[in-house]
Amino acid sequence: MKSTVLMLALFVLCAAVAALNGQQRNITLKGSDTIVILGQRWAEVYMGKNPGVTIQVTGGGSGTGIAALINGTTDIAESSRPMKDKEKEEVKAKRGNEVLELPVAVDGLAVYVHESNPVSELTLQQIKAIYTGQIKNWKEVGGRDDRILLYSRENNSGTYAYFKEHVLENADFHPTVQTLPGTAAVINALAKDRRGIGYGGIAYGKGIKHLKVKRDASSPAVEPTMENVLTSKYPISRFLYWYFAGAPTGDLKALSLWVLSKEGQTVVEKVGYYPLSDRDRLASLAKLGLAKDRASVKQ
Repeated sequence: MKSTVLMLALFVLCAAVAALNGQQRNITLKGSDTIVILGQRWAEVYMGKNPGVTIQVTGGGSGTGIAALINGTTDIAESSRPMKDKEKEEVKAKRGNEVLELPVAVDGLAVYVHESNPVSELTLQQIKAIYTGQIKNWKEVGGRDDRILLYSRENNSGTYAYFKEHVLENADFHPTVQTLPGTAAVINALAKDRRGIGYGGIAYGKGIKHLKVKRDASSPAVEPTMENVLTSKYPISRFLYWYFAGAPTGDLKALSLWVLSKEGQTVVEKVGYYPLSDRDRLASLAKLGLAKDRASVKQ
């Protein structure tokens, strides 16, 4: 009996010490379906190096992850769009902490078609015209005499929000657009549909064809390669974010620092997204209270 009480007291003491140190051995990530494959790979590698830490990663869309952060049901919201001011205010009201925004990777938002589609490039204006219903046949942009079928993400997706704002310039999608629950579903649909067009994170572009994109009719057509995305030559690139309710501490901070390390950023490239530039990585590290000088970016 005494030994049981002693063990219980020791357990409580250890838990209290862990709490005081800001440590937590179970970490949850929820949100963007664009980032979920990256979050899962980060979790696998990190848990292999830190056997005492358990990381659970789920998707559902950026909006779902942000809602979970507001409600306190996730430690990290993964988002492929910036949080809105209203959402940040809700976090402050419900969680009592300011939101910390941490860019963790870069994505070239790709425009996909079936690999047999003869069209190889589009301007931003043509993409907008296709998705708003002004262009309805592939022959209008140099392709076959075929009706264009539109595929999109659902409206709680950060990719949907980014595409609507930056490509459609906040115009409405055409009513015939087929919304699908994740980028993988868009890719699967396009792999079977030679008339289709879709969009999503560059890391998902397997088994289909991504188009070169032109800012306007007189601009060069640019592929979403790492060099073109990181130098802003590709016109629809974006950060991928982690969001926290307050500054992370303990295991949560240790994970964040590792993700921003050279090793963590190598995982980004292996998954198919693009690592942060040294300048942007330095800025993210500074948000965690580190990297007061450029020597930190070498780690």
